Amino acid sequence: MLLRPGLHRIPAPLGQRFIALHLMTGPAGALLFDTGVAGSVPGTLLPYLAEIGMDPTEIRWVISSHCDFDHTGGNAALAAVAPDAEILAGRADVAMTEDVELLISARYGEFALRDRFDDPPETTAEVRASTGLVPVTRVLDGGEVFDLGGGRLIEALSVPGHSPGHLALWDPANSALLISDAVLGETVPFADGRPAFPPTYRDTVAYVDTIRRLRGYDAQLLLTAHYPVYEDGDVNAFLDGSLAYTERVDRVIEGVLSGGEELTSLELIHRCAADLGPWGEAAAEYLIFPMTGNLERLVAQGRVAEGYRDGIRTWRATA
Repeated sequence: MLLRPGLHRIPAPLGQRFIALHLMTGPAGALLFDTGVAGSVPGTLLPYLAEIGMDPTEIRWVISSHCDFDHTGGNAALAAVAPDAEILAGRADVAMTEDVELLISARYGEFALRDRFDDPPETTAEVRASTGLVPVTRVLDGGEVFDLGGGRLIEALSVPGHSPGHLALWDPANSALLISDAVLGETVPFADGRPAFPPTYRDTVAYVDTIRRLRGYDAQLLLTAHYPVYEDGDVNAFLDGSLAYTERVDRVIEGVLSGGEELTSLELIHRCAADLGPWGEAAAEYLIFPMTGNLERLVAQGRVAEGYRDGIRTWRATA
């Protein structure tokens, strides 16, 4: 759908959820922000382009917001229909934007050894089946400006936290921030709005800084990958609620650890989950992403200590 002049939102199916691709157009060419999974390009993007009378070869830039498969999985399919388009990604995410096996082992499998948590085999198989990657042709660090012609300029922003190399886009002509998964609220929703799983930010210090910097834009339009469109007052409400959730995680962790027990990550998650969201047990275990980020921050502040029990990482209060 056309949201603003030269700014299109294209939701594609993602199981029971959706992934929103965003297309920015101007007289000098178009910029596509994310490609979804492998089927998103032929199944959703190309029919949309045909509907608006746009040839895929008019896409000059394809920016992957970050390395996750549901944002990069269509890169190969897009490159096949727009072979001259540049494929761009944030520097710290490039390796996992080019190699699905590295993405699976280093990002999704980060907690397998130390915490005994990993995706089920069927999820990993779906990631492989849904992902077609190509080499990144240019690395972005944030601050780059893309000239779509007619005075339409789009700026890339470095917004780490969910991933180290996460990028957002600022469209000043439309007072629009396109943030993909840079900020994740209190729960990631299904397409019908029901809670699916926790907000999977990872580096809490960087995530909080990102939210505060995005808040400073005072945007009138906030576009994410998996949430509704936020406009006017709802923009800052979403950002402020996301920041408040990080503080809530700290409070819940410290409340549980105040009893003096030394708990593994999964033991701690099971004690905290009911106070952090409405998910079932399997979905709640994905709290390992944000809770690990908060625990690392608490360790750096001297409020929590990290240890090991039988080769599994543990956490305890220091006071």
